[in-house]
Amino acid sequence: MGVQGSQFTSTDFAGVLYDAKVKISVDGRGRWIESRMIERLWRSLKYECVYLNAFETGSQARKGRGAWINYYNEKRPHSSHGLLKPDEAYDNRIPDLKIAA
Repeated sequence: MGVQGSQFTSTDFAGVLYDAKVKISVDGRGRWIESRMIERLWRSLKYECVYLNAFETGSQARKGRGAWINYYNEKRPHSSHGLLKPDEAYDNRIPDLKIAA
């Protein structure tokens, strides 16, 4: 049984990043915080799009995922944003935060 994500901590992989002067974090602290948002996005994508559609080709799947992501960002309210859509939440941020992003 392998360790989830172990390929990303192998010396071969880390060496490639080191050679490219990419700074990586391998201390494990705060890791769940860093990935929770993207993990939630992938879960929603799978349960609301992928599992509900019988895509027969890669191009159909790509088109379906793209449509779902547009829906997710433009039409689907999110409780974490006070029921705003992500596009609305982004547009309503404090101007200084937009500059930092």
